[in-house]
Amino acid sequence: MDDHVLFRKGVASILTGHPGLEVVGEASNGFEAIERARDTMPDVMLMDIHMPGCSGLEAVAAIKREMPHVKIIMLTVSEDEDDLFTAIKNGAQGYLLKNLNPDDLFTMLEAVGRNEAALSPAMMARILNEFRQPDRPADPFEPPREQLTPRELDVLQQVAKGATNKQIAETLFIAENTVKIHLRNILDKLHLQNRIQAATYAVREGLVKDPNKAT
Repeated sequence: MDDHVLFRKGVASILTGHPGLEVVGEASNGFEAIERARDTMPDVMLMDIHMPGCSGLEAVAAIKREMPHVKIIMLTVSEDEDDLFTAIKNGAQGYLLKNLNPDDLFTMLEAVGRNEAALSPAMMARILNEFRQPDRPADPFEPPREQLTPRELDVLQQVAKGATNKQIAETLFIAENTVKIHLRNILDKLHLQNRIQAATYAVREGLVKDPNKAT
């Protein structure tokens, strides 16, 4: 979903040529993106931020309210932290910059298909750093806390480190499907939408050790 036709068509062509991927729709602004989502019920959407009429950030919030199962990845030139945090708060599953190469895009799409985050380590570090700042006002992700089990906390610690489901399974000596079940329970208990929100909430609330601080 991008208002620049040439870029949009280029991405669509790249995705169409990749086995296992099918492009089911395109849109030039947020309003069209919402309508295309309703019409096609896609598994994953790539969304620009700055578009006329209705921005990608507004569209993400609307789509996630109506169709929470749709996974949305922001694909943008914006490195603005406000855009990044708003996108994640609104439910985006990932945040990628347009200068990435096609192979990296495919890797990120595969990760989202496994309910993992499409986010570079640098972007994750910026998010976690924001939530470590002292005297920071209340976070808009704030959910009522429910108690997590020790194993769920173990999984959450790995999520905060940026580990994939496979890596978590290998580290904790459990099945990958078990990791998925734990993640689903964690998100349900914390009333969050994705693992990025879970990682930021966990670090801010002190539920896990800060992965970027020396032990």
